[in-house]
Order: sequence, then structure tokens, then C-alpha cells
Amino acid sequence: MATPPSLFDRAAVLRNRRRAAASPALFLQEAVAGEVDERLAEVNRTFTSAAIVSGWPDFWSARRPSVALIADEERLAFDPGAHDLILHAMALHWANDPVGQLVQCRLALQPDGLLIATMFGGQTLSELRAALAEAESRITGGLSPRVSPMADLRDLGGLLQRAGFAMPVADSLVLNVTYPDLGALMHDLRAMGETNAQSARLRRPTRRAVMDLAGEIYRDSYACPDGRLRATFEIVTLTGWAPSDTQPRPLRPGSATRTLAEALARAKEDPHAH
Repeated sequence: MATPPSLFDRAAVLRNRRRAAASPALFLQEAVAGEVDERLAEVNRTFTSAAIVSGWPDFWSARRPSVALIADEERLAFDPGAHDLILHAMALHWANDPVGQLVQCRLALQPDGLLIATMFGGQTLSELRAALAEAESRITGGLSPRVSPMADLRDLGGLLQRAGFAMPVADSLVLNVTYPDLGALMHDLRAMGETNAQSARLRRPTRRAVMDLAGEIYRDSYACPDGRLRATFEIVTLTGWAPSDTQPRPLRPGSATRTLAEALARAKEDPHAH
């Protein structure tokens, strides 16, 4: 059987990041870093051998100078069982094999090691996606891949289980950013290194008429009361633990010594019983 084509052009992903590095817009990376800090504070554990997978190593090394930096590539340069914490920071949405990336992280974790992976979710740039699709359909009579496909929260949560993590959790944070016009949004996306890198993307400039109409549709459909344009960014965080014998496990089905009805009846008789 022939190998299916890759969804993303990884050379284009890296090229977009290199171009953005000259004058980057990293406010979403800042928001994610703050979220990660809060989550680690809640874990209340000291990690001594952490690693970060990121396409923006300078940003993360400035925040966590003692952490090992792993380049965001299809094959991650991990040593097996080398880390007790891995942060996969805002890169998983560009992976052609996200489950494979998570499996590599699990194998690089020590037993009971923690993974925190952040990525864009399905609500991201929903307004831009709709405006470009309508504009292109009206101008050219067809559609081309312009905004990367991004998975929903429910689907992303299943990736952790498929990769073999224990106690998996997936949740999301929706950030609404406003822009004076469509051009300003596109400028920020280029400065984030998040412009189109799909393998099936158009390899020629978009017609000016398509972009002009998309700007009109965007303003008519998604303008805020002050006239600025809303852009949605959904940040999904996946949290999971490398399996360990010390972790709590669910009881075997049928092993309970009391029925649910008995427990509820006792609670009704004595509301202070535990």
C-alpha cells in the first residue's frame, strides 16, 4: 500500500517560524506559559528533569533556563525514561502524527512522570475560516485549504488514552483577540509562524478580490460593537501521567461489597455519614 500524503508540509512549518522569528508575536505563547505555571503549582511536586518540546526554544529557555529543549520535529530527540516532566508547547497541531508524538513523550517519561501538551483547538480562527470559505466560493466557485484543520476537544482527549497515558484530562481556554481589520490579523498570524502550511495549500498568491471580499464578510459577520474584528483562539491542554504501579486504579467491576442503593439509603438516614 502507498503511504498516504502528509497533511502538513513540515518544511513550510519550519520556514514560517524562521520568518516570524525576526519580529515575533508571542502573546499566545505568553498566555500558555502562564497557564502551564498555574497547573504546575497545583500539582505541588518538584520536578528535577523536565523537558520542553517547542518551535520557539528561545522563548521557553528564557522562562525555564534549566529545562532541556527538544526541537519540534516528527521524531523527537528523547532518551527513554529520561524526564519526570514534559511540556509539549503549542506545536502538536502541526504534527502529522500527533498520537506518535504523544507516544514518544510517554516513552521519554519516568514512571508517574507528567505530560502537559498545549495546542490550538477546533474553535481557533473559526471566523477567518468561514469568511475565507465564503469569499473564495463566491469569487472562484470553489474552495482550497487555507486554514489548518484543528480537532475538537472531545477528539483530542482521546489521543492521550491511545498513547497509553494514565489519568488523562483535556480542557480548553478560549481567548478572543480583536483587530482593526483583516490585514492586521493576517500580520499577527505571520508573526506567530502560524500561517498556512498544509501540503495541499495553494502555491500561488491569493487573488486580491478574494481577500477584499473576505474582509467585508468578516466585518459584516464578526465585528465587535466598537467596529474591531473578533478572532477566536482556542488553547487545548492535554494532561496525562506515565503509568506507574503507585497510581490509584479503579476497582475491578463487580468487586464492590455494598450496592449503590445501600449507600444511598445510609446517606439518607445519616447525612453526616461518609
